[in-house]
Amino acid sequence: MLFLQNPPTFLFFTGKGGVGKTSLSCASAIHLARQGKKILLVSTDPASNVGQVFSQEIGNKITAISTVAGLSALEIDPQQAAQQYRERIVGPVRGALPDDVVKGIEEQLSGACTTEIAAFDEFTALLTDATLIADYDHIIFDTAPTGHTIRLLQLPGAWSGFIEKNPEGASCLGPLAGLEKQRQRYAEAVKALSDPERTRLILVARAQKTTLDEVARAHEELAAIGLSRQNLVINGVLPESEAVHDALAAAIHRREQAAIANMPAVLRDLPLDQLPLKAFNLVGVEALSSLFSDRDEAAPVVVDAPAKPVGLPP
Repeated sequence: MLFLQNPPTFLFFTGKGGVGKTSLSCASAIHLARQGKKILLVSTDPASNVGQVFSQEIGNKITAISTVAGLSALEIDPQQAAQQYRERIVGPVRGALPDDVVKGIEEQLSGACTTEIAAFDEFTALLTDATLIADYDHIIFDTAPTGHTIRLLQLPGAWSGFIEKNPEGASCLGPLAGLEKQRQRYAEAVKALSDPERTRLILVARAQKTTLDEVARAHEELAAIGLSRQNLVINGVLPESEAVHDALAAAIHRREQAAIANMPAVLRDLPLDQLPLKAFNLVGVEALSSLFSDRDEAAPVVVDAPAKPVGLPP
């Protein structure tokens, strides 16, 4: 897999909903962990199902995956992150400022903007926390669908510039006076994202015109903010062998190959991997481990044989 060759510290998987980002990010995490690497898998999707994939509760704290040595995971919960963020801002000033001032700050921090910025705040901490980064060989991000991801990755530059231009103002970040530390952290996050030695973006698509068009737009928008090291993975491609004796499968195969052959020009120079469609559900470590192999079947499930009805011959 080209997208896993000489991987940098940060790997981002993005693409339209339903293209297999979570399966790919989880399979990549398992693959690297089994090479002896220490991996942190982070979901920034509010609808994350990483816990379901590993059959383990994860949540908004770093949790070791019990079935894979060296792999931990974290699901950023926007609502919980927002509550913790508000408390970090308001807690220190309770009792130190008049009640009406504290109430004003709380109201200022009650909107959807604060929820977004709180999740983003946790995200930037993962990019800039030297102690955390030193603990892991690779940090893999399973992101929300494309539009949310683009906004998330654009925010470090946007907020860094906003704080610089409005040092005495206020926003859903809280009162901005004295937030030089945040500005520095967001600037560091921008540097990490735009450094090809530290960050790689994996654009995930299906062999369909609509998803290839969407990742082409994402490629251009994210390249414009400095994320230049990008790979393309076309997931779930129907193997030619499946189309030999089935007219419907043959039609699907032709349509997919046409979509790949006519993909947007901006994608054609990107390193490309194609992953074949699997005939089983990609849930569980063994199934995910087979995603990058030529195996057509997941590990067998052992089911007890039913009891023989009375009176029937053996």
